[in-house]
Amino acid sequence: MSSHRIDKVENLIKHELSLILLHKVKDVDLGLITLTNVRVSPDLRIASVYISIFEKEKREIVLERVKQKSGFIRTELAHRISLRFVPELRFFLDDTLDYVEKIEGLIKKIHENDQQKEES
Repeated sequence: MSSHRIDKVENLIKHELSLILLHKVKDVDLGLITLTNVRVSPDLRIASVYISIFEKEKREIVLERVKQKSGFIRTELAHRISLRFVPELRFFLDDTLDYVEKIEGLIKKIHENDQQKEES
């Protein structure tokens, strides 16, 4: 299968899942969730869905709740897209922003140490 088709399917699934999470999943306890990426297997049978959860202390709980709702979410997705098979949805936590935040903190610390050395 061409990578162009896979890219199109990934983008379509990401768009539709975003709408489903925003409008159809009625769970105020989930808080702010951002869909960051979707990767489908070459046979389009499995979709790895990466989500970012704003409240760090609730991430594992929210991820489990989203996983529990994956059947409902997949059914909603089936109503919205035209594929022979609606992929199995596997949700993962995307902690890329935490990594970026950590690197920025380290860079800031280095600059602060450099400034202190220059002032001494």
